[in-house]
Amino acid sequence: MELLKHLQQRSKDDNPIQVGIVGCGKMGSGMIHVAHKMPGFHINIIADKNINLPRKVLDALGIPKDQICITSKANEAEDALRKGFYVITEDALLLSNLENIDAVIEATGDTEVGSQVAWNCIQNNTHIVMLNVETDITVGFYLHHMANCAGCVYTVSSGDEPGACKQLYDFARSLGFEVVCLGKGKNNPLRHNATPDSCLQEANTKNMNPKMLAAFQDGTKTMVEMASVSNATGLLPDLPGMHGKEVNLKDLSKVLIPKNDGGILENRGCVEYSVGDIAPGVFAIITTDDQHIRDDLKFLSMGEGPYYTLYRPYHLCNIEAPLSIAEAIIYRESTLYPKAIFSEVIAVAKRDIQAGETIGDIGCADFYGKIYSHEKNKSLHGVPIGLVPGGTMKEKVRKGEMFTMKNFAPDSSKFIYKLFQKQEALISSG
Repeated sequence: MELLKHLQQRSKDDNPIQVGIVGCGKMGSGMIHVAHKMPGFHINIIADKNINLPRKVLDALGIPKDQICITSKANEAEDALRKGFYVITEDALLLSNLENIDAVIEATGDTEVGSQVAWNCIQNNTHIVMLNVETDITVGFYLHHMANCAGCVYTVSSGDEPGACKQLYDFARSLGFEVVCLGKGKNNPLRHNATPDSCLQEANTKNMNPKMLAAFQDGTKTMVEMASVSNATGLLPDLPGMHGKEVNLKDLSKVLIPKNDGGILENRGCVEYSVGDIAPGVFAIITTDDQHIRDDLKFLSMGEGPYYTLYRPYHLCNIEAPLSIAEAIIYRESTLYPKAIFSEVIAVAKRDIQAGETIGDIGCADFYGKIYSHEKNKSLHGVPIGLVPGGTMKEKVRKGEMFTMKNFAPDSSKFIYKLFQKQEALISSG
């Protein structure tokens, strides 16, 4: 594939890919800066509930104020885009209704907003790229099914760990290797009790939302990312929550292998994470039963085998995400999407919670996420984290207990809940 060539040609023809973005926080703002440097690629409409955020980004890029239109009206936005202006809006759903937009990238991390944006894009045959993996693991299977029917692309983005892991997986499987374990490095110790308050000082120094940082520290984000990988590949967590051992790069192919070969895995074909020196990279542990290939791998300095580590020492999150948009439009291909629901991330109480309490958003002080295989969760009836925000505890739960459909009531008025019900019906219909 010659993506650069296509982008350069679009630039030469004055026909850039026109992109809208929902969410102008740390990830979204960084992506806008990257897009500003790319040939044949233009993020020209930004939606955020705080319009001061996109204002600051465009100001930092040197965009004159008389070339910026702030509106929530489709006709005004279309007119501004035709003139080559930038558009800022508070209305996330406006983007999917604009003729001059080729694709929308969702970067809020909010499952309710993410599900509405994705749904509306697909209804209007607009490609949708999700930096919002929380929404993907909740209703991405249904959204991808919808996109297929509509003839547009639904995809999780390049750059984030799921996309980077999938690239390693595809590389290995395309060459006929068995992928024994696929995973990521976690760049901070696991702290299930992390809250926005406990993360506030660090979040301020990193220019992050403290709720988002808490979701990283309490493990939810890692569980979400590896559930997305699981649903795209069919690889499963070896046990609920995965092992999460501290394993350094040189030892990965000795530890994250089956027990009968001296490792810790009960099963072959797992998703996993490590808190060793892997972060911010991703890895795949591969093997082959062909002795000639093993000899070649030894000659190529891959080690004695029979297990070998493929390692990518970085993932560039929002910086790489525009590549998924370009591939969706130029090649009509997805970076990653759920082939089925193989894994789910279930809510677990961070504290004792009383009956009648309303539960906060992902990263709050109420719950964290833990990955389970879908098969295991069938008997547990655990509540996927994407359905938790705004729901109500029906019974008291202790710290460390799982939210279930018996002790917890999701907010059934939310759009994501309704999409989830449609997804359940689609899965049941076979």
